[in-house]
Amino acid sequence: MNFERSISAFARAKNVIPGGVNSSVRAFKAVGGTPIFMKSGSGATMCDIDGHEYIDYVLSWGPLILGHAHPAVVKAIAAAAARGSSFGTPTEAESELAELICAMVPSVERVRFTSSGTEATMNAVRLARGYTRRDKIVKFAGCYHGAADAFLISAGSSALTLGVPNSPGIPKNVAADTIVVPYNDASALERTFREYGAQIAGVIIEPYVGNMGLVLPRPGYLERVRELCTSYKVVLIFDEVMTGFRVARGGVQERLNIMPDLTTLGKVIGGGLPVGAFGGRAEIMDYLTPDGPVFHAGTLSGNPLAMAAGIATLKIVRDDVTLYDRLEVLTKLLTDGLREVFTKHDVPHQTAYAGSMFGYFFAPEPVSDLESAMKSDVALYAKYFHAMLDRGVYLAPSQFEAGFVSSAHTTRDIERTLAAADDALAEVGAAVS
Repeated sequence: MNFERSISAFARAKNVIPGGVNSSVRAFKAVGGTPIFMKSGSGATMCDIDGHEYIDYVLSWGPLILGHAHPAVVKAIAAAAARGSSFGTPTEAESELAELICAMVPSVERVRFTSSGTEATMNAVRLARGYTRRDKIVKFAGCYHGAADAFLISAGSSALTLGVPNSPGIPKNVAADTIVVPYNDASALERTFREYGAQIAGVIIEPYVGNMGLVLPRPGYLERVRELCTSYKVVLIFDEVMTGFRVARGGVQERLNIMPDLTTLGKVIGGGLPVGAFGGRAEIMDYLTPDGPVFHAGTLSGNPLAMAAGIATLKIVRDDVTLYDRLEVLTKLLTDGLREVFTKHDVPHQTAYAGSMFGYFFAPEPVSDLESAMKSDVALYAKYFHAMLDRGVYLAPSQFEAGFVSSAHTTRDIERTLAAADDALAEVGAAVS
C-alpha cells in the first residue's frame, strides 16, 4: 500500500511535535513503519489521508462504542457548539450526564468530571489520601492509569510498549509512596497489606486489564482485593476508564457484583470527546472542595461539548436493551475465529474477551500478569500488524493493547477480518520460511 501522504505528514509533524505524535503509542515504535494519518471515520471504518479504508478495532482506544460519527452524537455536538463551546460556569448538561452515570454504575453515588482519564485517576488517588490521611498507593504491574507521576511505575499501555515502564522525571519520593505488586497474585497483595496496611490510602486497579493486552482476573481474585481493602480500611479504586460501559452498562463491577469505593471513568462517557470522571460513595466524594478539604478543579471539567456527546452516547447505551448481547456475540465470534486462524497457522497464542473488549497474545503459555505478557512474540505481532494493515484492518500498533468492537461492526466485518488474518499469517509464515 502507498502511504506517501502519511509519510509526508509525519515528517511535517516531527518538525514541530516531539516524535511527531501527541501520544507515544501512535508513533508505531513497537511495530515499525510510519504512523498512518487518518482523515475521517464512519461507523466501523476509518479512512486515511492516502485514501485507504480500514475496519477499525482501535476505536480511538475505546470511546467509540457506537462507532465513528454516530448521527445522534454528531447532532448533539453540533447543537451544543452552536450554543457555545465553554462557559466556565455550571450547566444543566453536567447534572444530566452525572445522573445517567449514577443510575448505571452501581457503586457511584456522586461523580465529578475532568478532562481526561489521567485527571480522573489522579484526583481519585488524591481523594483517597485525603479521606484516609495516609500516603501510600498500591498499583499493579502492567496496569496503566494515565500519565500522572504516581502511575508511571511498572506501567502498561504506551509506557510498556516503549520499554520504559519507569519514566525519568518521577521524583524518588513519589515512587517511594507507590507500591507495585503483580496482578492476579493474591498472596503478594496479602503480604503487602501485612507490611504496609496501616500506611496504605488506596488500591487502584484495572479490574480487567486492558493496557498490557486484555488480561482477566483469576476467579476470586478481585473479591480478595475487596476483602483486604475493607479489612484494612483502604479505599478501593476501580479504574474503569476502559471497561466502563464497555463490558456492561455498569462496567466490571456490575458483571462481577464487586463494589469499589471509588470508580474512574472516561472514554465512552465522552462519546469521542475529551472527558473523564471519578465517582463513588457519597461519604468519600463529599470530601471534595468546595464542601470538603480535598481540592479539585478544572476549567474545562464538564465542558458542554463533551457533556452533550456523553449524554447522547449513554442514552443509547441505556435504552438499547440488546446492545450488550449483540456486542458480546460479535466479540466472541471475532475471538473464536482468530483462535482458529492462529491454530491453523501454528501460531502460539492466548485469547480473551469480555463484553466488547478482546485481546490476544502471541505467547505459548497462559497470560495472567505482566511477566507472562512480556513473553509474547512482539516481532511476529509487528509483521502481523502490517500484513493486516495492508488488508484493510486497523489493529492497535502494539501487542500490549486491548481491541474493541462497536455497535457499528457487523458479522460481515468480522468475516472480512478473519479472512484477512488467515491471508496475513499465510504471508507472514511464507516470509519466515
